[in-house]
Amino acid sequence: MRNRRSALAALAGAASALTLSACGQLGGDSSGNGSKGGTIGIAMPTRTSERWLTEGKSMVEDLKHQGYETQLVYGDDDPDTQVAQIANLVKKGVDALIIAAIDNKSLNDVLKQAAAAKIPVISYDRLILGTANVDYYVSFDNEQVGRLEARYIIEQLGLEDGKGPFTIELFAGSPDDNNTKYFFQGAMALLQPYLDSKKLVVRSGQTKLDKVTTLRWDGPTAEKRMKGILAQFYVGERVDAVLSPYDGISIGVLSALKAYGYGTDSKPYPIITGQDAELASVKSIIKGEQSQTVYKDVRQLGEVASDMVDSILSGRTPRLNNRRDYNNGVKAVPAYLLQPTSVDKSNYDYVLVAGGFYTAAELK
Repeated sequence: MRNRRSALAALAGAASALTLSACGQLGGDSSGNGSKGGTIGIAMPTRTSERWLTEGKSMVEDLKHQGYETQLVYGDDDPDTQVAQIANLVKKGVDALIIAAIDNKSLNDVLKQAAAAKIPVISYDRLILGTANVDYYVSFDNEQVGRLEARYIIEQLGLEDGKGPFTIELFAGSPDDNNTKYFFQGAMALLQPYLDSKKLVVRSGQTKLDKVTTLRWDGPTAEKRMKGILAQFYVGERVDAVLSPYDGISIGVLSALKAYGYGTDSKPYPIITGQDAELASVKSIIKGEQSQTVYKDVRQLGEVASDMVDSILSGRTPRLNNRRDYNNGVKAVPAYLLQPTSVDKSNYDYVLVAGGFYTAAELK
């Protein structure tokens, strides 16, 4: 296998230095018997969302196919646990790190350790902030995710045809996830003109990002907030749309709506967006509950990350399509961005089933 120090030197500075500190216990999967002999550390944030389980498995398989062994760990939504896991991966001498951060500002010290060991770091889906020691970023076009959610609401309500006013409530992701900002910015770029014209009305008055975030993207947290909004602002009124950035949040919002009598002929569900095309939400869409989700083919994202690792360790510059737009507060991190797809009841079969993401039997 090509030595990672030689590979990094061959990149002539294209990959930045990286960081790390702390100690912890490694808990994860090791697999692969590749001829290249390298070991890639993969740090995923949680096992509570099916997307991260899918992506972890996908990357292990992709890297094994390319000849690498892997160490896969899940931080279980605890930033300190993830820091300790990454520190242990560095101590074990992995050849590269792929990190989906739980808290994107907590990794500075531990990435210093990675940099000292000349271990390249790929920030996966969630941009790691406040450090020069992250080399590349792979994700989807996160502002486009928000735009697709907002566009769906606009089209379904007929706002461009002059219909309205309608009521809407806004939800955003976790405040410690940098993607939250991009999703919300993308959505509000399209929704704000309708808020300004009063064609969309947020009865709760909660329109600023710091008022609508959902810690850890947690469904029960979203459910509690939605119940509070319904109890205080919608007595004798109905909500027509809910901007939800993620399927788990959407399911929590739906639970709150059901508790307040929504889902009947006289009180139908509002338009509810989502993201990630998780199985429960796709089934909910088919049943006519959740309205839409934004599908991100995480198999492709895992492939991009795996190919990026292989390029780095083989002395090649990785494939990139965005070098300037994702600044982590210290530097613009070179990135490769994939495009998401809006999915609802009209096209789920074509996009998800024909595309091989789910089988028809799984959606029954």
